[in-house]
Amino acid sequence: MTADGPTDTATNVAAVIVTYNRADKLGTVLDHVLAQERAPQQVIVVDNASTDDTAKVLAAYADRPTVSIERLAENTGGAGGFSRGMALAYERGADFVWIMDDDCYADPTALGELLDGHAAAEKSMGMRLPYACSVVRWTDGDICEMNNPEPTWDWGKLLVRGQSSVLVNSCSFVSVLFPRWVLGEFGLPLAEYFIWFDDQEYTRRITKAGPGIQCLNSTVTHDLGVNRGVNFGDVNPGNMWKFEYGVRNEASYRWHHEDPFAAMRFAQRLYRGLKAGRVSRRLRLRLARKFLEGVRFDPKPSFPRTVL
Repeated sequence: MTADGPTDTATNVAAVIVTYNRADKLGTVLDHVLAQERAPQQVIVVDNASTDDTAKVLAAYADRPTVSIERLAENTGGAGGFSRGMALAYERGADFVWIMDDDCYADPTALGELLDGHAAAEKSMGMRLPYACSVVRWTDGDICEMNNPEPTWDWGKLLVRGQSSVLVNSCSFVSVLFPRWVLGEFGLPLAEYFIWFDDQEYTRRITKAGPGIQCLNSTVTHDLGVNRGVNFGDVNPGNMWKFEYGVRNEASYRWHHEDPFAAMRFAQRLYRGLKAGRVSRRLRLRLARKFLEGVRFDPKPSFPRTVL
């Protein structure tokens, strides 16, 4: 990084994509990453032991010198995949790590806007900032409800200073850029979470160093089937496994990293959502057990290896 911000020659950016059985979308994700106007110097694809045609899709990129494939022996979930991919990026000397899901299509200037926006915000704030995230749209161009960051109380501080960024407390793992020092100081996402709330825990953890930013000129599309955020009224036997992880993980975070009152407020929100959605008593009891499991569940961060 120079005094005026990152440059293509001075900044080593590693893009990390975590995939599991998304052969139909993964190639599009990679093509968008490789077509960036300011392309990453490394592209690390973490394949979570996919059982579809993912290997065939990735074989088409085998001759790309910037692309490397890390195939895991078992599915470690999004949390485990990002933890592994970010550790590899750090160990391979990345100055910044840019992460995303396997259904995220980055616009051509998405990475460049994150780098420039992050540098400009740090200069304006006079401090290191732990991350910069993109604006996430759904496939129809509207905002993607699953991926709205939580703004800070003074979210517009950079806007009134003429910048196209806002301050945020947390964000999803759909196009977010982390500087190297964050991984060394705060560690990696909690692989034990497996899926859901791993992004919230991590971005909330690292905002101990200061707020993150959302760069309004950095845009991506999240190719979800339905544009809907997490709603406990949607629980059904088919998606129950995801909600079980989500309840356990958020209960753990609220209890161990906020306070028991925050955990109880989450329990009330969970109860109201399940009741409003008329979720069956059997599924409610399963989630109640997961809440109690979360109170006992308190994994600790791991750190990437420092390569001399």
